[in-house]
Amino acid sequence: MDEYTIEHILPQNENLAPEWRAALGADWQRVQQTWLHTLGNLTLTAYNSDYSDRPFADKRDMPDAPEKGLKQSPLKLNQGLGVLETWNEDAIKSRAGKLADIALGVWPAPYLPKDILDAYRPQADSNAEYTIENHPNLLTPSIRPVFEAFRKAVLTLDPCGTEEFLKLYVAYKAETNFVDVVPQAKRLRLALNLRFAEINDPKGLCKDVTGIGHWGNGDVEIGLSNLDDLPYVLGLVRQSLEMQLGNGGAS
Repeated sequence: MDEYTIEHILPQNENLAPEWRAALGADWQRVQQTWLHTLGNLTLTAYNSDYSDRPFADKRDMPDAPEKGLKQSPLKLNQGLGVLETWNEDAIKSRAGKLADIALGVWPAPYLPKDILDAYRPQADSNAEYTIENHPNLLTPSIRPVFEAFRKAVLTLDPCGTEEFLKLYVAYKAETNFVDVVPQAKRLRLALNLRFAEINDPKGLCKDVTGIGHWGNGDVEIGLSNLDDLPYVLGLVRQSLEMQLGNGGAS
């Protein structure tokens, strides 16, 4: 493909030849300015210099060298050009539509689950308030008691601590978020707002999510699925809070 270059079927020359002006009509300047660099007017050819500013019929047939004409082009991109009698605004728009349809088949949009798409859609009301009712995973019989015990314990860690239900997670803040709870079907996924190297985790339960896309703030992740683990997890959360408040952090 190295020998192929981009060809403007309707030439770029501002001083179009009379044949081109006649093909485009009385407002040929508007047509040229509007459609010159658009998909419908662009193609590939190995004979760009031979085509130059020739009329469309010459580019199509190349009477002196028919093998160079668009009619004889081996490229699928040029299929259909050989049967056209003229190249004008309607022809450019028609070809653009056909090429766009082909492009959609060659490069289809990726499929993304509805919950992912919803997460990136702008909110109709940026001031929308969320509650626990917006998080069905927090309402299940197995997770609700764990969450209620967790939130009560976290909010007693410091008098300045606050709770905020967001669309995708629940944030617990002092000066800023120190732990975020991402509700999942079988556990609470906690994001601790610490660098992974700062956490003191004797049991080795924390996961390093540095550089990995995830909901919540910080580079430390740990799961909580039963009340037996709450005291240990709360100690990890305390480290994040103390680091934020400047009380020494992990130790």
